[in-house]
Amino acid sequence: MSIRPETSWERTIYLQRLRRQRWLILTGQIGFLFLFLLLWEVAAQLRWIDPFITSQPSRVALTLLHLHQDGSLYLHIYVTLMETFYGFILGTGGGMLLAVLLWWSPLFNRIADPYLVVLNALPKVALGPLLIVWLGNGSSAIIGMALFISVIVTIISMVSGFQEVDAEKIKLLKAFGASRLQILGKVILPGSLPSMITAVKVNVGLCLVGVIMGEFLVSRAGLGYLIVYGGQVFKLDLVMSSILVLAVMAAVMYGLVSYAEGKLLRWQK
Repeated sequence: MSIRPETSWERTIYLQRLRRQRWLILTGQIGFLFLFLLLWEVAAQLRWIDPFITSQPSRVALTLLHLHQDGSLYLHIYVTLMETFYGFILGTGGGMLLAVLLWWSPLFNRIADPYLVVLNALPKVALGPLLIVWLGNGSSAIIGMALFISVIVTIISMVSGFQEVDAEKIKLLKAFGASRLQILGKVILPGSLPSMITAVKVNVGLCLVGVIMGEFLVSRAGLGYLIVYGGQVFKLDLVMSSILVLAVMAAVMYGLVSYAEGKLLRWQK
């Protein structure tokens, strides 16, 4: 059956409208950022704000250039990035494994539920001194902080995703004599893929927050260390530069996860 010319033309117009809308959104986002930086710079130049306290884009650029020239910028980025990576892998992987175990044993799930709620509500930074004593004064404590923040959220998100899977599909497999492992592999995990992706997207930010919190407490390198050091010696340009690098790092990691999300959802369909 051939497609009517008017239908094809309408689809073409629709796709062109979508492309224009995407470009408009992107242009607006870039324009807003440029306008913000311009106003920030002008306000500092005209002394509407104190550049010693708030810094300004030109001073931030000079600070980043200096850190680039002495090579320390990449060292601090590498340290924070690797600590975030290890915390993300351990927290997400361990959380998913524990969520599967909770789904496997409904009794254990009911026993653990109040403890998960309490641990999720507990301010994680309060455990920082304990992690330093338990894991040592180094990267292990920082990774432990990121792990502890992300693993609880992963467990809660994944268990909720498992419970939202269509119960009729599970009953159908049970009627055909499927084992619990087969139900997990054929229905539960594929059906909760959106929840997995959501947990991963949330964990990217949480692990970065955990690493920075850990570096605030104990670190000799990393972007969190630069922020603390800059605040202690009143080098606010260094603080703002580190925050800017963190923002770019978070945006890149979120973009990678969103790209992987699109691929996985297409594969699922």
